[in-house]
Amino acid sequence: MIRSPLTLEPLFHVGPVPVAAPVLVASAIVLSLGAGARFASRRFALRPSRLQATIELFVTAVDEQIKGVMQADPAPYRALIGTIFLFVLAANWTSLIPGVDPPTARLETDAALAFIVVCATIGLGVRARGLRGYLATFAEPSWAMIPLNVVEQITRAFSLVIRLFGNVMSGVFVVGIVLSLAGLLVPIPLMALDLLTGAVQAYIFAVLATVFIGAAVGEGGGQRASTPNGDGNEQH
Repeated sequence: MIRSPLTLEPLFHVGPVPVAAPVLVASAIVLSLGAGARFASRRFALRPSRLQATIELFVTAVDEQIKGVMQADPAPYRALIGTIFLFVLAANWTSLIPGVDPPTARLETDAALAFIVVCATIGLGVRARGLRGYLATFAEPSWAMIPLNVVEQITRAFSLVIRLFGNVMSGVFVVGIVLSLAGLLVPIPLMALDLLTGAVQAYIFAVLATVFIGAAVGEGGGQRASTPNGDGNEQH
């Protein structure tokens, strides 16, 4: 049965607090990612295993993406951007588990993710520019732009929510409708497409978060990436 994305029934209550299925699934994803990271990091060695090589390849890809977007040292932003990508990816792919709705198909989860991005954008912007310098960006290029720049910050968060929610929820609806009409095997190609869509949406969300943070911290992110000069020494 296809459930409305605007209704949410709690599974149980912890005291006065209702606990719904998306909360349980999201919590399981967080715990699984945390346990997996803990397990993998304890087995790092100078001679990398296949798992370690895969993790290093992922970290390198995240670093290159941050450098390409922000032109900055990726170290201060690697953990945040990488974690956002992995969580959204895992959450999107839970749609392939029978009976499980992806948490990202809920407005509440997407709003929470956008709120994290907004808070990180403000926090990193203040750290890079100082409070006065960050607030001064709202008056660029003139004081008359302050209302528009404030509205822009709000619409950025709103666009993150709607983009992720719309794409994930539409995939869940399509697979659910085809499954109810055509049987179990026919939706398999759509599920494979949903796998690709989930990865693309996770990538887009992470890249947009990087762009927003880069705009807040300023050109070079306050910490430009080091580049080797002709003598093999690093210059900044």
